[in-house]
Amino acid sequence: MKKRDIITRRKALAVSTSALGALLLPGCSKTSPPTYGSLLRMGDALTYNAQRTLLPGQSLAKEYSFADISSFPATGTINPADSSKEYYSEEYERLRSGLFANWRLSVEGSVARAGQYSLQDLQRFAARTQITRHTCEEGWTAIGEWTGAPLSSVLEHAGILPGARFINFYSYDGWEDSIDMLDAFHPQTILAYGMNGKALSVPHGAPVRLRVEKQIGYKSMKYLQRIVVTDEFVDPGDTGWAWYVGI
Repeated sequence: MKKRDIITRRKALAVSTSALGALLLPGCSKTSPPTYGSLLRMGDALTYNAQRTLLPGQSLAKEYSFADISSFPATGTINPADSSKEYYSEEYERLRSGLFANWRLSVEGSVARAGQYSLQDLQRFAARTQITRHTCEEGWTAIGEWTGAPLSSVLEHAGILPGARFINFYSYDGWEDSIDMLDAFHPQTILAYGMNGKALSVPHGAPVRLRVEKQIGYKSMKYLQRIVVTDEFVDPGDTGWAWYVGI
């Protein structure tokens, strides 16, 4: 049997950088996010392509001291177990009632070792703790401390295959989104299970949420359910938000 090639962090960044040229070529809509014929979306795509081409490095978001931690409102979905809300998830309600003991994060798609990770599995990876500023699309900011497993560690454990270009996330409240390989392997992109020295609360995305520190707040998806690695961009439809919102 032929051994399947897998991508390490260094290879992933090299592949992502080399693919940027393709994003700038006409007819490459399968790798570059769609514009939906909108001038605003075309501007988003231009910003993404320009930033990724001109600034391909992995600069870190500013980190703060514990004394800088501020109040941090929970917005959007605050409890997928609330049956009175349109985002209600019966499965999430069951998992929450069991204190998330049976929660599993599925990692699948273009990987050598698809699998499911419990909270305890994620906590076995070397943890990263960072105090960063959350910039909300609604105009407010807050500073919080996050602890979790680097997404890169989990992806390397699953064994990303060479054709992979995007990491797609699905949540219990019905959201789906994706990031490219550069953001996925950024050292500050983590699967957070802790906030301000405590276990992540339900309003803030328990048991595990994504933290993408180099993009606007709504890219840091709460209530993670599934991660799917793909070779091409998966079109979620026009959500009304830009796909790439780098800061």
